Amino acid sequence: MFIFIFLCWSLSGVFGVDAVKSVSVTEGESVTLNTDTEIQTGELIMWRTGHNSLIAKIKGNIFERFRDRLTLNEKTGSLTITNTRTTDSGLYRVISTRSKMPLNTFNLTVYARLPVPVISHSSKQSSSSSSSNCSLLCSVLNESDATLSWYAGMSVLSSISLSDLRVNLSLPLEIECLDDAYSCVLNNTISNQTTHLNTELCRSCSGPVSESLIVLISSSSVAGSLMIVAAAVGIFCICKKHRKTDREVQTRDREITYADPTFYKRHKTRQSAVESDAVVYGGVMRR
Repeated sequence: MFIFIFLCWSLSGVFGVDAVKSVSVTEGESVTLNTDTEIQTGELIMWRTGHNSLIAKIKGNIFERFRDRLTLNEKTGSLTITNTRTTDSGLYRVISTRSKMPLNTFNLTVYARLPVPVISHSSKQSSSSSSSNCSLLCSVLNESDATLSWYAGMSVLSSISLSDLRVNLSLPLEIECLDDAYSCVLNNTISNQTTHLNTELCRSCSGPVSESLIVLISSSSVAGSLMIVAAAVGIFCICKKHRKTDREVQTRDREITYADPTFYKRHKTRQSAVESDAVVYGGVMRR
């Protein structure tokens, strides 16, 4: 660490802070460090590490430290490192025989591939938590230079950053139920790994209805049914009463019609010498 700080201070003092270019890559990927120039006739290009160790030059062999993982562009002198490793991290300088100052200086950081966080039940609960709460633990093993965080949707609930030392780390979380999309994220400068929480570990807030709520809903349904039946009976009685009243009114409004009278002549009898006609009315028929 002291050597790194000293080299940075030396380079910033001689070439300025902006002269050091930061480059990041994930382990296993390739990276190219450009010279931003073209090689002139008779020019010699050399690449050195922060410890001033020669690792490659345009005229000659590439040194054994990188074996077959280094290539040089013959026109520009740019250096390409394939199948990068975390041990490749550090300062790189490209030097030309036509200049007293380095053409470019790079601070290369090779990050290890991030593991996928593991979410599990936590065996520990806080003293203030309820027994019905869901206690979780998000863990990563042997990791460094990264941040472990709990998310609810897009909001960060808690996080912790890992140091340069590789350690095992766990981040707890306690919730009542799944009312959002919870996830645990491990990330560094250039990549991230995410694990989403599912209902296998915690019940959903919109999950099964409690027994008391079921009883309440059932009681409400019965009461509603009784009200509907009572209303139907009331309507039936009202309709029946109206039909009866209508029949009575119709009966009272009917007209009484008399039949046409029929006249009969009474025959003369011996007892009476007076001849007279008697009128006899027929029966009345009501319709």
